[in-house]
Amino acid sequence: MYEEQTYEAIMERCLARVPNSIDKREGSILFDALGPACAELAILYTELDSMLDRAFPDTAMGGDLDRKCAERGIIRKAATAAVRKAQFTNISGGAMVVPLGTRFSGGGMNYKVTEAIGQGVFKLAAETPGTSGNIYFGTLLPIDFVEGLAGAELSDVLIPGADEEGDESLRQRYFNSLKAESFGGNVADYIERTKAISGVGGVKVYRAWNGGGTVKLVILDSTFGVPSGTLIDTVQSVIDPTVNAGEGLGLAPIGHVVTVSGVSQTAVNISFTITCENGWNWAALQTYALAAIDAYFAELSKAWAESSALVVRVSQIESRILDLTGVLDVTNTTLNGLTSNLMLAADKIPVRGTVVAS
Repeated sequence: MYEEQTYEAIMERCLARVPNSIDKREGSILFDALGPACAELAILYTELDSMLDRAFPDTAMGGDLDRKCAERGIIRKAATAAVRKAQFTNISGGAMVVPLGTRFSGGGMNYKVTEAIGQGVFKLAAETPGTSGNIYFGTLLPIDFVEGLAGAELSDVLIPGADEEGDESLRQRYFNSLKAESFGGNVADYIERTKAISGVGGVKVYRAWNGGGTVKLVILDSTFGVPSGTLIDTVQSVIDPTVNAGEGLGLAPIGHVVTVSGVSQTAVNISFTITCENGWNWAALQTYALAAIDAYFAELSKAWAESSALVVRVSQIESRILDLTGVLDVTNTTLNGLTSNLMLAADKIPVRGTVVAS
């Protein structure tokens, strides 16, 4: 807004206010006296521009954006720790009971045993919040001594860890709150409260899905994949722990009977004819092509909550493979045996099935 308020422009205006009978040439006493004040004013205008950017939600960042969002009761989501599943065995190969609170290490991360969920099967919480706790699968090494322990294997991600919410996500939630006011169990309220639960990446709300007073929530996890049973149970207990009673003991209003379920996957089998550049063949391209397809499917999954139904498009598959180095042409593409786009059911996300190139 104040880009034109440069040192030179301010100096010119100041000198214009002085009668021509006074020496105001560069190097004169007047010119030199005005110089420092004009420089300070130019800096002030620059700071004013910055202050305006910090004051409005479309340009504010960091702590400034936090304060703006707090005016509407919207708080930046903190990083959360992953909850993982691990299997412990004793020296005889049988299930091993380990004390709660025992610490283990694997993949550069430390985990703490929090709850038993089966014979020798426990929940572990990553000690470092964030997505880094979702990555490692494999052998765990004990930090604390556990007598008789022979093996520890870290497996499923029960509740994905999430990094601290970024500025753009927080900004979008702020503007969403202006477009659809959340109140007393309306759709916006359910979406806001459900997405605030650690591990939830997206949600759809279905009203009266099983008669009056019933609500169905279908969720994605924060990796935009199929949620674990543990995450579904967690969301259910927070939103409506009574399930069929509608007693209002959770976040759901009295009279709302809420059922929580997760999205499911549709395998997409892909075939196409590929023409390669000299020196390239499908064997050399396959890894890159599969990664490109997976990236496309991930983008679709991220948009699931805002879409009535996802559509896997032939043109997108072909375009992404054509972008790969070494590919001249892609033709005769089919999705699950059909040459047309594939429309998924409302609560389905795509996952790569077989990929056949000829």
